[in-house]
Amino acid sequence: MYAIIETGGKQVKVTEGQEIYVEKVTGEVNDTVTFEKVLFVGGDDVKVGAPYVDGASVTAKVEKHGRQKKIDVVKFKPKKNYHRKQGHRQPYTKLVIDKISL
Repeated sequence: MYAIIETGGKQVKVTEGQEIYVEKVTGEVNDTVTFEKVLFVGGDDVKVGAPYVDGASVTAKVEKHGRQKKIDVVKFKPKKNYHRKQGHRQPYTKLVIDKISL
C-alpha cells in the first residue's frame, strides 16, 4: 500500500517503512507526526481524494532535523559596480513512515 501526501507545499509518495526528507515539521526527535492531507491511497483498494481522502491519515516518526547544503545566491549588475553574495541553508526533517490508515 502506498499514499500520496501533501506537506510543505509539495506532494510526496510514501510507503510504510520508507525514510523521506521533507520541509521542516514541528516536533521533537522520536515524536510521531500525523498527516491528514492524503491525496491518494493506492494498492489493492484505490481511493482518490477530491481534494483529500476522507478518514485517511499517515503517521510518521521524526528521525532527525537538519539543514541542507549551502547554496550561494549571487546578484550582479555589469558596469554598475553592484554585486551581492548571500548564502542559504534550507532546514529539513527526516521522517520514517510508520502506518498508512484509511
